[in-house]
Formats: sequence, C-alpha cells, structure tokens
Amino acid sequence: MRFAPHTTDDAAEMLRRIGLDDVEDLFDQIPAGVRLDRRLDLPDGVSELDIVRDAAALAARNRSADELTCFAGGQAYDHYVPAVVKALASRSEFATSYTPYQFELAQGVLQVLFEFQSMICALTELDVSNASLYDGATALVEAVNIVSSKDRPRIVITGGVDPRMVQTLTTATIPTGHEIDVRRVTEAGATGELELGDDVAAVIVQHPNRFGILEPVRGLANAAHASGAALIQVFDPLSLGVLAPPGTLGADVAVAEGQPLGNDLHYGGPYLGLIAARMTHVRRMPGRIVGETVDRDGRTGYVLTLQAREQHIRRERANSNICTNQTLMAVAATVYMAWLGPQGFVELGEQCTSRAAYAASALTAIDGVDLRFPDAPFFKEFALRLPRDAHEVRDALVEHGILAGVPAPDLDERTLVVAVTERRSRGDIDGYARALAEVLG
Repeated sequence: MRFAPHTTDDAAEMLRRIGLDDVEDLFDQIPAGVRLDRRLDLPDGVSELDIVRDAAALAARNRSADELTCFAGGQAYDHYVPAVVKALASRSEFATSYTPYQFELAQGVLQVLFEFQSMICALTELDVSNASLYDGATALVEAVNIVSSKDRPRIVITGGVDPRMVQTLTTATIPTGHEIDVRRVTEAGATGELELGDDVAAVIVQHPNRFGILEPVRGLANAAHASGAALIQVFDPLSLGVLAPPGTLGADVAVAEGQPLGNDLHYGGPYLGLIAARMTHVRRMPGRIVGETVDRDGRTGYVLTLQAREQHIRRERANSNICTNQTLMAVAATVYMAWLGPQGFVELGEQCTSRAAYAASALTAIDGVDLRFPDAPFFKEFALRLPRDAHEVRDALVEHGILAGVPAPDLDERTLVVAVTERRSRGDIDGYARALAEVLG
C-alpha cells in the first residue's frame, strides 16, 4: 500500500474536530521549560556522497568486534553462531504473517515455534513453555506474575541474581505492591540458608549465578516449598549439557536470557526471553503457546492454543500485558539447538568449563590477582579480585584489544567477572594474561 499524505485541508479538518487551531497546540502538555523555543540550528542539506563519507569516518573511530577479544559476559555471551542458523532462519517458510491467527497461512512459523517450545521443555525438564518473551529480564517479571498471590507480597531474591534483572523486576512490581527482598551472597559467593515466612510468594535464584558460581538450588527449592513459596530459577541454557536442569533441581518456573542460543551480541539486542513452568501454572503462562493438533483429514497441524489474549479481554485485570514474542530470535534458537543436538550441548558445556578453568589459572598466576571466591565451583564465568579498580583495568585492556569482563561495583570496586566461551582459544587466554600483567605492572 502506498503512503497517502494528508493534505492541508485534511490537517485543518482534523484540528477543527478536536478544537485546536494549530498542530503546535498538540504539544502544549509538554512543559515550556523543556521545549525548544527556536528552530534547530541544523546545516543545509548535503549530498549522499558526503553523508556516506562522513558516516564512514565516524564509524572508523569505533573498534570493530573483530578487533576485540570478548571475555565479557553478564548474560550476553560471545558464543559461536554457525552459518546454518542465519541460512535457515531467513527462509520464506518462516516469513509468514506476523500474527499467526490465520493458521492455514502460518503453518511454517507455528511449527517451528512448537518445536522451540518442545526443545525448551526438554532442556529444562519442565512441562510447558511459551513461544518466547522479550528478554531474560521481562521473563523474570512474568515468572513472578505466574506464582504471585495477594496474601504473599514478598519476593526473596538471592544475591547472585543479575542486578539488572532485579532492577527490571523492582520497576515492574511497583504497581503490584510486591516487596522485593534481596539477600546478600555469602563469602563463598553463593546463597546460604534462607529463613522464609508465610508472606513469601517466591524465591528467585540464578544458577550459575552472576559470578559464575553454582548455587545450592535443591536446598533452596526445599526451603521455598516448605514455606509454601515457589522457586524461580534463572538459568544459562548452554550450561544444561553439564548441569542438572531446573525441573530436576526443584524449580517451579525457569527463565533465561536466550541470546546464547544462536543469536549474536548485536550491540545489546534484540534478544530472547525463555520461560518454562510446571503444568499447574499453564493457565497463567503469558503470551503465546503453540499446540499441535490434526485437521479434519487427520493431517498434523499447528495452532495457537490456551490463547486468552487476556490483555485485550480482561484489560487492567489481566495477569500479563505480554501480547507478542521474539519470533525471529526464537527461530534462530530452534535452528541452533537442532544443530547442536544433545551431545553438542554436553561437548560445548565441557569446553566452556575447561577453558574457564584454564583462564582462571592463567590470570591468577599474575601477582596481585586472585579469585574473589577461591573455593567455589564455577561454570564459564568467575570473579577476579584485582589490585586496582576494575573499571580502570577494564578500560585499559580495551587498548590491548580485549574486552576484559564486567565489573561488580556493588560487591567491591576491585571485582571483575570474566566469561570464557568455547570461542576463546588458549592463545586468546594467554594473550589476556600477558596484557593484564602489563596493565597492572
């Protein structure tokens, strides 16, 4: 459809209908102190050739991703994305209608979303998954919505949960009246024993936690269930080749940032939210769930099922306002998981673990550098204690072509969390150690 611009008469008639004299009157609600009282001092138009030249010069001031070796993590990881992911995810079979309500026109995308859900259930050993959410943080918000109740307003969060997820949850629960109770990690970097009252709706634990350390999830699940609360686990999907899945550990709901599943870093998004739960929670699952059925001729088909779209029907009384999903990222994740396969998950997890262990050994051999939690087992991330401010060291290492990690200033100014994926070779790790020794020296 071609764009048909409004004529001057159209605009005048619309203003007359709403009782205004000028388009500028539409902005009267904006405080005068923040409005421009003059025209912007913009230069005259230039040619396309000049714009391209200027843009290229600006872009050249940035380091490209290929110039930087990434040891940063924090739920956004530099894993290898095979060529088959983009090749298959871009096929026309999956490029059907955006909103798949007309099932006969959207079988391609519905089938792949059903397979996505099935794979997430197999990974987590939980009963039901939806067709994805926006990102890991919003998935956590929805998990709390699933298990919350009016007579249990408190949400207990262990200290190893990513602070950005906690911030998102805190913001989202302002209108719901939940009390966010964040506990501190112990000196071992994980969670100690929890004392829970009958006002707690859920306990949230991240495993591996934000320092890469393995949490005592089974014990936390037992404590939560004994008090009548649910356990929500934030998990790393690529850890499940070597770590027990959330369902086995006792989680009632599991959520994750799905970026590691076949999606590049993309300068921070778009990403992919994963959520899975036990069947008792299926009626409160947000967004879309795709189901498998048969048509009148007995042929397999896929439809949206348990799709109340309650944010349309119940409006302000709805349990969730999620109405869509990250289909393209979910398709990429499905292709990636199929490419990796069960044995691939195991091999990748083992590679991450062994390379992280080698990196921890190489970096702590430097004078003044120690593990922040020396006795704690970790997966692919670990926390270093540096002899200098972690932000300063991180920034200095950029000049050596290394993204060194993520500082944890809420813990202390000298803690740096380092992530090591299967993409980091022995040479990469040795180069990091040499550069760190030079910066600290």
